[in-house]
Amino acid sequence: MNKAMIIKNISNQYDVLFEDGSIHSCIAMGKVRQDKKPLVGDHVLIEKFDSQYGIQKILERKNMLLRPAIANVDQALIVMSARCPDFSCVLIDRLIFLISLAGIEPVLCVTKMDLIQPDDPIYEAISDYEKSGYRVYQTGTDFDETKIIECFENKITVLTGQSGAGKSSLLNRINPDFELNTQITSKALGRGKHTTRHCQLFPIGNGWVADTPGFSSLDFSRVNLLELAHSIPDFQVHEDCRFRDCVHLDEPNCVIKEYVERGQISQIRYQNYKDIARMIKQNKKGY
Repeated sequence: MNKAMIIKNISNQYDVLFEDGSIHSCIAMGKVRQDKKPLVGDHVLIEKFDSQYGIQKILERKNMLLRPAIANVDQALIVMSARCPDFSCVLIDRLIFLISLAGIEPVLCVTKMDLIQPDDPIYEAISDYEKSGYRVYQTGTDFDETKIIECFENKITVLTGQSGAGKSSLLNRINPDFELNTQITSKALGRGKHTTRHCQLFPIGNGWVADTPGFSSLDFSRVNLLELAHSIPDFQVHEDCRFRDCVHLDEPNCVIKEYVERGQISQIRYQNYKDIARMIKQNKKGY
């Protein structure tokens, strides 16, 4: 059997990339469908029957998403614009929390940086993320995008962020072959539109990117607060609290709260975490 990766799924038809670089169309065998549905990004074992290739086995996944339906994601590129729509740390942090909870590295890309002045407060926000250990890329008209192209290397990436922030436009600038279906930002609604009929991986910067927006629903109603507290990157870089069940809120002698007070953990991120924690406790949805 041949080892391959699923790069496209339309209905029950799959395009898979073999290790020799060839791409073949195949179907999922019955025993595979009974176990679990193959997803784009899955590493699979393929066997040929006459003129038809069939997926015989799905290899172990390191993670999976439902929207988009994709597996083995390495990073999520959070695309936020400096203007139109406005930059939002609250939205970024909520995306960071959900992305990290899924076992995926969050990466930030700020678009339309050519529209702001050198003294804009956005630069302070970007510095705050960088000091916290996040990778941040800046793009705009006539910006050098070499570094952001390199960030895709040897990784599977999904894009998320604001509607109208320029996710598809960014990919089309890097690789015109994407030809993603985009529309001009609606001034009346203050948002853009993105239409996709299937899930597919496209090659970019020696890696792969999904053309489907992910994390479209910021729903924390079913999130386990303890799991969230232990997955946020800002908290993980410091020593653990003495209590394993500490969620860094009202517990005494919490190390994370001490670091926040000392300025060694972002106060902005911690406050956004506290807001989400209250939301989870109240079992409400956040959007």
